[in-house]
Amino acid sequence: MRLMNPTRATSWLLAMSIALGVPLSGQQASDTLEIDEVVEAIRTANPSLAAARLVAVAALERVAPAGTLPDPMLSLGLMNRPVDDLGPDHPMTMNSIELMQSFPWPGTLGFARERAQFLAGAAARDAEEAEVVLISLAKTAYYGLAVVDRSLEVMEETRALLRDFVEVSTARYAVGTGLQQDILQAQVAVAEATADITMLAEARAAGQARLNALMGRAADGPIPALHLPDPGPEVPSVDALATQAMDSRPAILGARDRVRGAQSGVRVAERQSRPMLSLGVSYGQRPRFDDMASVMLGVSLPVRAGSRQAPERREMEAMLAMEQSREQDLILETRATLTELRSRAERARSLHELYRTSILPQAAAAVESALSAYRVGRVDYMTLLSNQMTVNRFQTESLRLAADFQAALAEIEALTGGEPGDES
Repeated sequence: MRLMNPTRATSWLLAMSIALGVPLSGQQASDTLEIDEVVEAIRTANPSLAAARLVAVAALERVAPAGTLPDPMLSLGLMNRPVDDLGPDHPMTMNSIELMQSFPWPGTLGFARERAQFLAGAAARDAEEAEVVLISLAKTAYYGLAVVDRSLEVMEETRALLRDFVEVSTARYAVGTGLQQDILQAQVAVAEATADITMLAEARAAGQARLNALMGRAADGPIPALHLPDPGPEVPSVDALATQAMDSRPAILGARDRVRGAQSGVRVAERQSRPMLSLGVSYGQRPRFDDMASVMLGVSLPVRAGSRQAPERREMEAMLAMEQSREQDLILETRATLTELRSRAERARSLHELYRTSILPQAAAAVESALSAYRVGRVDYMTLLSNQMTVNRFQTESLRLAADFQAALAEIEALTGGEPGDES
């Protein structure tokens, strides 16, 4: 009977170190894409984020025009020319120049400018929200891809161990203590592991394309090794997260700006039903007589207020009610989502700790015991294989839990506008 050779034993230790998150002595991380690099790439190269920022820039350019007086009207005329000869001899004949300026009711332009400022602020908040959402998506894609990479390592090491099982089965069959069926089952298990590795490799290509797209790169660009940290400390309470979200989440701050903008819009609409003043001056040049000057004052008459200004006012009041409802809905939805995400993060953190400290070591010990018993014929091959597949499942599940914690934490950061517990 053959014992597991030193190379295979090293492979086993490597597989367990990967699953348990324990670095081996002398192992160095090289050519690793860190999550901070991904975040920086999104902030500088993501095209949808650039578009959101340009929307904010465009909205800011609307502020100054909203509070500016209408353009004045300049008129030139040949006044009171006789029809028969168009000459300048008539006393009423003159060449005129007139300048007229309209003035909205006091406060109208101020509230219009205020409304534009709030809407520009909301657009800037939208760009910030787009950034945190994209970062959250990128972190989810990053840690999902990291799980694939680590799972590939685990599967490759598992396949190496299964090949050891083939050697053990073959050795036992050669000395007449084993069954040929064990060899065939071991070979099938190796083939299944190879199929799993192939599927994971395809999943890696898809995840790589998604992460590259978020970073504004070509889909087939190379992605080096990724870092998958263990779950961190306990996430703050839902009340603390909700309070932080109320103060820092860009979408909520933008919703508040839209409510204030709608309130200013109502004030503008109320003043639209009041008269608009017009002030004008004119100068008349008479070729054969004294020149003349005039000053004019005009007042618009809102005689159609019921069919024009009143509907506009009601429209703005409805817009205000809509923005208030949207703000309230966003607040309620944010708290509900934070509750779900915190529960998800804490579940992943607790289970990962249970796997790391209890389940995985016990499962690994069961495999070692089963292998020793199989060599002396005390258990059948299927028991050995079942124990190994259990370890493999627990390893990959532990990796998935670590990634799930990080993904939930990334979504919480997007909803709170920063790291949970960060009061800055």
